[in-house]
Amino acid sequence: MTDPQPPYLRIVADVERRIADGSLRPGDPVPTTRAIMREWGVAMATATKALTALKQAGAIESTSRVGAVVARRRLPSRSVGGLDRDRVVRVAMGIADADGLAALSARAVAAKLGVATVTLREHLDADLPQLIADAAFAEIEYPQPPPGWRAHLRVAARLQWAVYQRHPWLPRLVSIVRPATLPGLLAYAEWTLRALDGLGLDQRTRLHVYAAVVNHVRGTAVNIEGEAGAELDTGMTSKQWMTARLAVDGPLVAHIARVAGPGADVDLESLFDFGLERLLDGLTTVVTPRKIHR
Repeated sequence: MTDPQPPYLRIVADVERRIADGSLRPGDPVPTTRAIMREWGVAMATATKALTALKQAGAIESTSRVGAVVARRRLPSRSVGGLDRDRVVRVAMGIADADGLAALSARAVAAKLGVATVTLREHLDADLPQLIADAAFAEIEYPQPPPGWRAHLRVAARLQWAVYQRHPWLPRLVSIVRPATLPGLLAYAEWTLRALDGLGLDQRTRLHVYAAVVNHVRGTAVNIEGEAGAELDTGMTSKQWMTARLAVDGPLVAHIARVAGPGADVDLESLFDFGLERLLDGLTTVVTPRKIHR
């Protein structure tokens, strides 16, 4: 029986199938135009049309060194029980944003989408928490890196901090010692590690510098969700709460204020800023002795 599907769409489906089953992973080169011509026995125009369709779908992207590779920052859209995969992820993220990770489940997502839970589970190729974590990091728009490793790492930390503020559940899904190899997370790691290029650092030191910055941001951001909940419950910011506690624990709070000094106050933003700058100060002792002077 003759296949009514155009040849270029059969090629697109085959490549997307390889991406889905892991034969082609994020960052892997995809078959070139000539390789497609040989493997599928098609003309150059058909091979070119297939690669164009894959790029438009977000499944592949072009790089200056390798050529076309499997996209790192987003997974290709695929059907989930007749639904677009991106829509499934958006719904799952909306549930987590509104009610926290405890409310996220395949059942809850399926109910929002109006499909059977078993259908959703059968078609997902990763856990929902992993998918929404990757989607959150894929939101990052990377600017042109500023000159200097310190300024670059500062920007990287602030990009990560901003993602955590938008999605307070996210820090709990980020592991330093068991990182997930997903496109959005890999893109962040690659952009951040570029800050250390040309400094003469060995791979182990580069990894530890990267992990130290990520861990500071994540460790501080773990408190965002709790602070948001406390502010919702009490109707007060942390500063307002501290002022109110003077009436209850006056001597203790007053003593802490005297020790800290006049005008002293602490919130998550100031803790993040102070800790980041002191971390960068410390990393100077690691980076500077190895810096290559030209």
